[in-house]
Amino acid sequence: MKNVITISREFGSGGRTIGKQVADALGYAFYDKELIEAVAEKTGFSKDYVRERGEYSPSASAFSYSFMGRSRDGLSTDDYLFSVQRKVILELAEKGSCVIVGRCADYILRDRADVLNVFIHADKKVRAKRIVDVYGANKYKPEKRLDDKDKKRRVNYKYYTDRDWGDYHNYDLCLDSGTLGLEKCTELICDLAKST
Repeated sequence: MKNVITISREFGSGGRTIGKQVADALGYAFYDKELIEAVAEKTGFSKDYVRERGEYSPSASAFSYSFMGRSRDGLSTDDYLFSVQRKVILELAEKGSCVIVGRCADYILRDRADVLNVFIHADKKVRAKRIVDVYGANKYKPEKRLDDKDKKRRVNYKYYTDRDWGDYHNYDLCLDSGTLGLEKCTELICDLAKST
C-alpha cells in the first residue's frame, strides 16, 4: 500500500480535485491549501505569497532566479521558501497517510518507497474550458492563462529539481483527465495505491 500520494498537474487538468477525491476515498489527509498555510506560518510570508512563489517561478524564464537578491548565506527569498516548504512536506509525509498536491513533492519524497507519484494532464481545449467553468473568465484568454501558469511551474520545478516537469520518467502514473474523466482518474489512483 502506498501511504503517500503526490499529485503533479497541468493547470486546469483537475489534478487538485482528483487529489481531494483520492484522499477522501482512501481516508488520507489532504494537503494543498493546508500546506500553504503551514509554510506561511513557519516563514511569516503571506499565504498569497506562498501560493504563488512556492510553486511558480517569478517569470517564465529560468533567468529570473539569477536576478533575485540574496542574503549573506546565499539564499534568495524563494530559496528560503523552498527549503521551508521541503521541510514541511517531509514532516507531513512522516505524520501519516496523505495526498500532497504540487510543490515538487514528488521530487522531495523521491527516496521513500511508500510514495506513489502521479501526473495529471489533459488537452489544452479541455483545460481551457475547465478553468473558465471553475475560475471564471477574466481579461486574459484561457489558453494564455494555461501557458503562463504551466511555464512558471515548469521553470520552478526545473530550477529546484533539475528534472523536467511533466516528464513521465518522474512519475509512477500519468493520466489524461480529459480522456478518462476525474472520477476514473480517482479510481485508478486508488486502485494502484491499494495494490502496490
